[in-house]
Amino acid sequence: MLNAKSNAMPKAIPNPIPPQLLPFMLRKPGLKRAWCALAGLAAFLTVLALHAAPAQALYRITNDRGGYVEEYKQRYAKLRDRGERVVIDGVCNSACTLVLGIIPANRICVTPRASLGFHQAYYDKSFTFGIKFTSNAGTDELMAYYPTPVKDWIARQGGLTPDMKKVRNGMDLWKIADPCPEEF
Repeated sequence: MLNAKSNAMPKAIPNPIPPQLLPFMLRKPGLKRAWCALAGLAAFLTVLALHAAPAQALYRITNDRGGYVEEYKQRYAKLRDRGERVVIDGVCNSACTLVLGIIPANRICVTPRASLGFHQAYYDKSFTFGIKFTSNAGTDELMAYYPTPVKDWIARQGGLTPDMKKVRNGMDLWKIADPCPEEF
């Protein structure tokens, strides 16, 4: 049969049956049909898998007390760039809360166990002889990352202070992040 566009014969489809099985299969015609059906099904599933939307990975926060801001910025940027969803399913304090400003809001949800904790940024106590010194520049940087609902909640609490301010399950939390569907 000629191809209407190029006036050339179409390319032959390679035989999906391994050559070492051909002599055996010629004696068993039913087996050849089964093998061809299986090869056809495998080809169909391969095409289907290639056209399917990629699954989104899930990053679950359960007990994160915070840490170095730069490490969290890098971690969350990687998650954002990979398109991952984030479930806050427990404690997310301090630098952990940067997730709210780095991951798009439509990819974050909170469970009833979620708790967010906010405070002023401070210098690493290992460099300040164990004394907590707050950093205005660090606090300004944190605030710059937060979306408006977080900034509004912090303002209603009197702003950031050296002491942790927490928001737990309920309307205040749901104004910041959507509740997770039940399957999470």
